[in-house]
Amino acid sequence: MNLIGAGLERVDGPAKVTGRATYIGDVQLPRMAYAALVLSTIPSGRILHLDTVTAARMPGVLLVMTHANAPSLPDGGRAAIDPPSGRVLCLLQDELVHFDRQPIAVVVAESFEQATAAAARVKAHYAQEPAILDFAAARRQAHSPGKINGEAADSSRAGPSPGPVAQRVSEIYTTPIENHNPMEPHATVAAWDGASLTLYDTTQGISGDQKTMAKIFGIEPENVHVICPYVGGGFGCKGSVWSHVPLTAMAARLIGRPVKLVLERTQMFGPVGARPRTEQHLSVAATAAGDFVEIHHDVFSHTSRIEDFAEAAALQTRLLYACPTVSTSHRVVPLNLGTPTFQRAPGHSTGTYGLGCALDELAIALSVDPIEMRRRNEPAQDPDTGRPWSSRSLTQCYTAAAAAFGWARRSPQPRSMRDGNRLLGWGYATATYPAKRSPAKASARMSPDGLVVVSSGTQDLGTGTYTVMTQIAAQTLGFPLARVRFELGDSSLPPAPVSGGSQSVASVAPAVQAAARALREKLVALAVRDEAGPVYRAAIADVVIEDGGVGLRTGGRREPITAMLLRNGGETLSADASAASGSEAKKYSMHSFGAVFAEVSIDPELGVVRVPRVVARYGIGKLMNAKTGRSQLLGGVVWGIGMALMEETLVDPKVGRIVNANLAEYHVPTNADIQAIDVDVVFEEDPYIDALGAKGIGEIGITGVAAAIVNAAYHATGIRVRDLPLTLDKLLGRDTVLRA
Repeated sequence: MNLIGAGLERVDGPAKVTGRATYIGDVQLPRMAYAALVLSTIPSGRILHLDTVTAARMPGVLLVMTHANAPSLPDGGRAAIDPPSGRVLCLLQDELVHFDRQPIAVVVAESFEQATAAAARVKAHYAQEPAILDFAAARRQAHSPGKINGEAADSSRAGPSPGPVAQRVSEIYTTPIENHNPMEPHATVAAWDGASLTLYDTTQGISGDQKTMAKIFGIEPENVHVICPYVGGGFGCKGSVWSHVPLTAMAARLIGRPVKLVLERTQMFGPVGARPRTEQHLSVAATAAGDFVEIHHDVFSHTSRIEDFAEAAALQTRLLYACPTVSTSHRVVPLNLGTPTFQRAPGHSTGTYGLGCALDELAIALSVDPIEMRRRNEPAQDPDTGRPWSSRSLTQCYTAAAAAFGWARRSPQPRSMRDGNRLLGWGYATATYPAKRSPAKASARMSPDGLVVVSSGTQDLGTGTYTVMTQIAAQTLGFPLARVRFELGDSSLPPAPVSGGSQSVASVAPAVQAAARALREKLVALAVRDEAGPVYRAAIADVVIEDGGVGLRTGGRREPITAMLLRNGGETLSADASAASGSEAKKYSMHSFGAVFAEVSIDPELGVVRVPRVVARYGIGKLMNAKTGRSQLLGGVVWGIGMALMEETLVDPKVGRIVNANLAEYHVPTNADIQAIDVDVVFEEDPYIDALGAKGIGEIGITGVAAAIVNAAYHATGIRVRDLPLTLDKLLGRDTVLRA
C-alpha cells in the first residue's frame, strides 16, 4: 500500500460538511450558563468604580464578576511566562488598565442573549493616565527581549570580503499590526467537579492549556482535563491561554455551574494578540558581480506594557545567504496595546518581506537578475551555525518555479511590460521557515473486531492532522484506511506539543508510526506462535500484513487478523511509543525553503493592484498527503496576498482603540481577489528531520509572497513602496509617475 503521500480525502470531511463535528461553541452541558466579557474603553489608567447594579438586576443574570468580587488566585493569577503556553493575563485581580479592550468584567446569565445585553449595561468610571501609543516616540524606550524563539536577540559575524562594495541599499521597511481572523472565534466551556476542572477550549495546545490552567488555579495538572476535538482555524492566536479562558473557569467556580464564553468578532481584536507592527532597518551591500559583502537587519516591533513579545523578523537573515558579514538585532517597543502574539510564520513572513525587498533593490542597483544574484550567494552550509543542512533544495526551487512562471521572458526595465492598458510587473522573493520538531507520544490499540485506534494528544486546526495520522498508521500496520481511526484533542491522551511552528506532523507522525509499528510487531509475534495460522513458526522477516490479513511474503494462504485474534483469546492488543529528535538536531541545520514568483497588474488611472498569478515551488521534505499539503501551501499564498495588499489593523493614535475591528473594515482576500496560484514541491529527501522525512508546511506558504508582490509592483510602475500594505493611495500619491 502507498497511503503515505497519497492525496486522500480528509477522514473528518463528512463530519464537518454534515455538521456532526463538534466545535467548542457547539458544546452543550447540563445546567450550562453563558458568559460575556466587558472590555475597557481606555488604554491606560485604573478603574475607580464599576456600576454593575443595573446589569445584575436584568433577567437571567447570575453573576457580574469584577475585580471587586473575583476569586483571588495564587500568585495573582500569573501564568507561566513561557509562550505559547503562558502569558501575563488580566484576571480581575486589580483595578489597573493597561490597554483598550482589556477584560474588566464578566457577566454570566442563563442565556447568551441575556449575558450580552447585561454586559452592555456595565458602566466603568476611570482615572485615566497618559497612554504610550506613538510607535516612533516610544522607540526611544525600545529594549532587547534577550531571547527570541530560544535564540539570542542579536547576532553578528564578520568575515573576509569577496571584493569592494559596488552598491549598497539602506532602507526602512514597515509592516502594520495584523489580526487573526479564523472562522471560529475563541470559545471556552469550563465545568468544575470539586477541585477538578474540565475545560473545552479552542486551542492549538491542549497540553499547554492543561499546565497553564493548573498553575493559575494552584492545582495539579492531572486535575485539569482539556478537550478540543476540532479547531476552526488558529494561525497562532490560539497557541496561548488568553485571559478569557481562566475567567470562564473562575465564573464557573463561583456559580457552581458550567459556563460557556464565545468571543464576539470585535473581541478578536485586542485581548487575544495580533502580529506586531514592525520597522525593519536593512542595509545590504554587494560587489559589482553580485557577491554579498554585508547584510545588516535591525528590527523594531511593538509589544505591550505588561509583557515582552518580539517578532523574530531577522532570524532568517542569519542563514539564508553566504554573506561574510551579517548582523541582526531585535528590539521591542512597549505601547499601551494588548500583548502581540504569533501569527502564521511569525517573524519569517515579515522578515522575508523586508529582506526580499531590500535584495530586489540591490539587484536593480547592480543591474543583475535577482535570481542569479541569489544563486551566486547560495551557502554550502548554514553560515550562521556552520552546520551542514539536513536538506536544502532552494536552487531546485529557483529552477522549477522560474520555468513554470516564464521568468526568462521578463523584460527587466520597470514599466516595460503591459497587458493592454494595464501595467504588468513580475517579482520574486525567497520563502523559508525552520523545520521544527518536539517530543511526542502516541498509543495504538486493536480490538478483536479488527478496528485500530491510534491516539495522541495533538490538535487538528483544519490542516488535516486526522487524515495524515490515519494514513501513516494504516500503512505502517498494513491495514485498510477504513479500519483505522485516529484520536486527538484530549489531554488524557499521550502528550504532544503545541500545533505551532509547523511542527505537528514532524513531531507526532514519528510517534504514531512507532506506536503502529510496535502494535504490528505484537501481531506478527502472535501470528508466528499460532499453530493454526498460516505463518506458524515462520521467520519474523518473512511475515507480511497487508489489507488487514497476515501471511507469508512469498505467498500462500492468508487469513484476516481478526480470525487470529479470536482464536487466541480475543483480547485487545495495545502498544505505546514516543519519538523525539536525537543528536541530529544538534548536528544539522533544519529548514524548509521555497521560491515565489508573482505577477501584478496595475490600473494606471485608479492604482488598483491585482495579482493574476503566483507560482511557487517548495522543498519541504516528503509530503504526507499531497492534497492537504497543497491546500496548506495555497492557503499560505492567499494570506500572503492579503498581507501584501490589504491587511492592516488601524489604531486610533489618541485613545488606542482599534477602529476597524470587524471583517467589514479589516480586509482579507475573498474569492474575487484570488486568481491563478500554482504551487508544487520539488523532490527532497531529508533523512535527519524525522523517520518519515516530513517537514512542516503550514507556515512557509505565506513567506516571501508579500515581497514578491511588492517587487512586482515596482517592476510594473517604477514606484517603490516600503510600507505594507500596498494600497492604491501609495501609488496614486505619485500620480504623475504612475500615469506617465
